[in-house]
This record gives sequence, C-alpha cells and structure tokens, in this order.
Amino acid sequence: MTVGSLNDAVEFAENPEPRCPCVLLLDTSGSMHGRPIDALNEGLWVFKMEVCKDALAARRVEVAVVTFDDTVKVPQPFIGIEDFEPPVLTAQGLTHMGAGLDTALDLLQVRKRQYKLSGITYYRPWVFLITDGEPQGEPDEAVQRAAARVRDDEASKRVACFAVGVEGANLDRLRTIVAREPVRLRGLNFRELFVWL
Repeated sequence: MTVGSLNDAVEFAENPEPRCPCVLLLDTSGSMHGRPIDALNEGLWVFKMEVCKDALAARRVEVAVVTFDDTVKVPQPFIGIEDFEPPVLTAQGLTHMGAGLDTALDLLQVRKRQYKLSGITYYRPWVFLITDGEPQGEPDEAVQRAAARVRDDEASKRVACFAVGVEGANLDRLRTIVAREPVRLRGLNFRELFVWL
C-alpha cells in the first residue's frame, strides 16, 4: 500500500461522505503573465474560503489543480478542500490545452476508481477550464482527440466540463472543445467566478 492510498483509506474511514471531485484546469501560459495570474492566484484562495463556509460542502468537495502552458503539471493532486493549500502559479510559454484536458480526465478516472475501491459514492465530477486564449503549440489532432473525449464523457454523464474565458479568450474555439456554452469572465474578476463555483 502506498502512502497516498493509506492516506485515502484513513480519510475515507474518518469521512465516509459522498465526494464531489473538482479539477481546476488552469491556463498558465505566457499571456496570463502579470495581473491575470495574480488575480487567478487570489481567486484560488477565494474558492477555498467560499467552499469551506458550507460545512457539508467542506466534507464533500475534493479539489485537484492541473496547469497547462508548454507543459502540463499537477501542482495539487486530489485533496479535501479544508486541506487545500492553493499553489502559487506563474505564467510562461504556450497553451497545451488538449494535453491539459487529457490529464484532468485521467486524474478523474483514477480518483473515481479509488472511491469505488473504498466504497465511497460520488457526484458527477466537475472540470473547470479557465483560460485567456485557445490551444497553441500542440498538434491540432491532440486538441481534437481531447475535445472528443470531453464530449463523450459529458454525453455519458461521467463529467461536467465548464469553460471560462478570461477577456481575450476565443470563445468560438472553446465551443469546439467543450460541450457546454463557455462563459466569459468580466475583466479579471476571479473572485466573483470562484464565489459562483
């Protein structure tokens, strides 16, 4: 048994509540440098505080953070919201959105398997894609494959994927990637967005 699976076993024994896994899929490409990435970092703390205000949600929501620029990283694997310490994000490089989507969906598959093995029920997982652009720097076929996977998972009710476009984002392009209508963020108001989430 790995340390991670032991921690999960203890957590699930102490808190057998149904879970709601939530992946924050965040664009950290170069165009997010400066005020946008600062506002996003602040927004992550707002998200934690707002969820923790609701005692039931605090016991059920698990969050993971996936970032994408030239590379895809998982600075925060799944963790209970009360233990979530938002990472400090920096911006650089291009926008490997397709690879980011694949990583987010892979994380969810693994987490759902862990729930099932531990007898924990769960709600439909959420993925929140937050970007100020569109895919760049990766083959279009990779983006199309990831988009097909998102749409298939949505149709099969395996995930609910929401796209949020920061000002300047290409919402028409995002519509070809996610099944739900993308939402445009007003300015850099991540605080309002994360309160809504």
